[in-house]
Amino acid sequence: MSRPSRPANALLARNEPMVWLTGAGLVVGLLMVVALVGFVFWQGFATFWPGPVVSVRTTDGVVSMGEVTRSERFRPEPSVTAALAPEVVAAMQAGDGMVGRRLVRIGNFELTGEHFRWVEDFRLEPGSESLPEWAYVFERTAWGRFYGVPEAYLDGESVLSEDPAAVRAMLARAPAGAAAPAVRVRTADGVLKDLPTATIVRCYPANHLSTTGRIGVYASRWREFLSAEPREANSEGGVFPAIFGTVVMTLAMTILVVPFGVMAALYLREYAKQGWLTSIVRISINNLAGVPSIVFGVFGLGFFSYVVGGRIDALFFADALPNPTFGTGGLLWASLTLALLTLPVVIVATEEALAAVPTSMREGSFACGATQWQTIRRVVLPRALPGIMTGAILAMARGAGEVAPLMLVGAVKLAPELPVDLNFPFVHAQRSFMHLGFHIYDLGFQSQNSEAAKPMVFTTTMLLMSIVLLLNATAIWLRTRMGRSGSGSKF
Repeated sequence: MSRPSRPANALLARNEPMVWLTGAGLVVGLLMVVALVGFVFWQGFATFWPGPVVSVRTTDGVVSMGEVTRSERFRPEPSVTAALAPEVVAAMQAGDGMVGRRLVRIGNFELTGEHFRWVEDFRLEPGSESLPEWAYVFERTAWGRFYGVPEAYLDGESVLSEDPAAVRAMLARAPAGAAAPAVRVRTADGVLKDLPTATIVRCYPANHLSTTGRIGVYASRWREFLSAEPREANSEGGVFPAIFGTVVMTLAMTILVVPFGVMAALYLREYAKQGWLTSIVRISINNLAGVPSIVFGVFGLGFFSYVVGGRIDALFFADALPNPTFGTGGLLWASLTLALLTLPVVIVATEEALAAVPTSMREGSFACGATQWQTIRRVVLPRALPGIMTGAILAMARGAGEVAPLMLVGAVKLAPELPVDLNFPFVHAQRSFMHLGFHIYDLGFQSQNSEAAKPMVFTTTMLLMSIVLLLNATAIWLRTRMGRSGSGSKF
């Protein structure tokens, strides 16, 4: 008896191609995630590293001194190339027609009227580029950075020293923010400017720093970024209020959404009679998960802020009207709005976790004489806790990164007062707050000094991703512990 011939699609029947296809999809997805996270973290960690200060002179006599922030190649317009020397045009045509240019952060905004300046390579005077040995970078509370060489140290109207070495020593010893003294600085084009030390946050000789000195400046900038308030239209300084507001809002949202989501899922799975009405409720919950987040923001503003908050103001804060207390955006309304936004995630995850508990365990509990609530509390919930925590983790991750609803119900550009402090009643739910997601939007799209804000966008994004990762890691650790305790429970 001859053996039947193997069909031509036996390879497909064994699903080997699908194994390779699904594996390739996983690899592509992982590479995309790793590339995105790696790019953000690389840019974020490099933001605060102090670079050298260069000085260049163009053929029209303009001297530019500052830090090079970006280099690129571009193709000049025909009107530009027509005005160039023939040898420059010939050199360009010999290549690909592209020339290099650098974006130099020249600072000194009150003198130059610009923070950055493009310097094209073909406009440079030969041999004019240098690294001034004692060029200082002055980071200030206002007007951005200042670049120059210190020449004198002043105390009021009197000159304490004009010796360069002594001035540098005084700058190294002077406390930041000292009121009376000032330092006289000469810019690259010879202009003298007196900088009060009260406005200087940090200064250092960029081209005379050792590796240890650069690490010190780098650590000082990170310390300021994590612990100070923003300045210079949020493009300088720190983001501590935004960190605090993000963490507090996320925790408040989680505390609000998890109990209600779990109770709703328990009723739908354990108590409600399964029928067309329950099916409609489940479909509505699934559809609610697809509603754009800005719609939740509009609802939160209209219902929570204007209706509920307006009633609270009318009953308890009538003396403060027409200035609203609760009738405007605040921490409480933002947390409730995001709780509604993430509620479907918690309900669906909890229902799936409850459905995964074997029916035999419920029947065994009933057989031992337990009531339905005792069965749920002692048998079902301990087994479903890992899945419930999964829903809480997903809700926390989504809520922490949402921005659109917060723009309407509480997040602001600058909040001088924290929503939680040491003043009674300690938690001020009516206060507006700063959020890292909104801070990123403000830096990227609302900053007047966009080039200076661009590195801060990456650093703030990296910080937000790190906070979400830390919160998720904590929740996963709790889920693991609950899973171990639940798996060992007996009835």
